[in-house]
Amino acid sequence: MILSATTPAHAPLQPIARTDEGQYRPGVCNIGPAEIARRRRAGHVGALITIALLVVLVVLDVPPLARLIVALPAAGAASGHSAFRFCAGFASRGLFNFSELGQEQSVGDPASRARDKARANQILIGSVAIGLAVGVIAVLLPL
Repeated sequence: MILSATTPAHAPLQPIARTDEGQYRPGVCNIGPAEIARRRRAGHVGALITIALLVVLVVLDVPPLARLIVALPAAGAASGHSAFRFCAGFASRGLFNFSELGQEQSVGDPASRARDKARANQILIGSVAIGLAVGVIAVLLPL
């Protein structure tokens, strides 16, 4: 909310409402609040699994190169991307969902599907890069 002369100074600031919520936008937004929350939880779980796995590997004193395995759950955690309001898995299957969980709808337009698949590929590449970076850091840590 933007404060104006008619807005009391003590009024709490509210987030600006997004005009795209609840609307499918090819290559930009294909999931709504319920799906975003699901992916956020999955990302948190993936991050916890990554940390727990690294701790176990360090405690077991495995060779540093073996710690590269943390790249897998790290990439999975990174693929959640709830901040993007976009699901790469849905895009690859030509789906979107702004309703309750399990209420997916099909994307009918071939051009929209192509934009979604291009965005899904970007997310996949980014997630793999993040996973590899985490794995390399785990190998290089002097633990």
